[in-house]
Amino acid sequence: MTAETLRQARTDAGMSQVEAAVCLGVSQTLLSLMEKGKRSVTPLVARKAVSMLKASPNLLPVSLLKRRNDDQLAAELGTLGYPGYGYLRGALRNPAELLLDALDRPDLDARLVEALPWLLLRYPSLNWVWLTAEAKLRNRQNRLGFVTALARNLAARQGQKQVAAALAAAIKPLEEARLAKPDTLCQESWPPSQRQFAHKNRSKLAAHWNLDTRMTEGDLASITA
Repeated sequence: MTAETLRQARTDAGMSQVEAAVCLGVSQTLLSLMEKGKRSVTPLVARKAVSMLKASPNLLPVSLLKRRNDDQLAAELGTLGYPGYGYLRGALRNPAELLLDALDRPDLDARLVEALPWLLLRYPSLNWVWLTAEAKLRNRQNRLGFVTALARNLAARQGQKQVAAALAAAIKPLEEARLAKPDTLCQESWPPSQRQFAHKNRSKLAAHWNLDTRMTEGDLASITA
């Protein structure tokens, strides 16, 4: 989170520096220095700005130093607003970090996989520079490209033109780095027979991204941002 986005979050919340400082647990002087760029916005203040001032989770710092398990991912999705896990609450996390953490796994619960396009529908203005670079480093650009394309198609079907345009722009550098090596959508432990079945019955979009998966936007038709 930058000085500008912190200041914007405060003004959008209709708070004075004194009021926001109380919410954020810092002094008004320190908050003023952060908003002027004279002090860095700490990760704790950034998280509080998201929870207390309703700033976008996209402004949270990103790091993959600590990986989450499936239960933690589900709880974090619930905290970000995913209806399927709305009854769960976990740590506030940058959606781009959560998405990459989920995609960079040999195996992931199918219900979590189905939630990933929703992340992109809800938070299309991700830190795409960071996310794309990290996906390439891990050879996960095909998975990211496919999920992003699914979300783009869903956005188009739902009449979310700006979201669809933002996701289409994000796909371009992933297309240029598309891998020829076959992969699955986080289901590497499938037995050969199951993977062959998925390969035979996959959509044109999945084939384009060299993924053995039967997931289509039709399976996600009920997902909305």
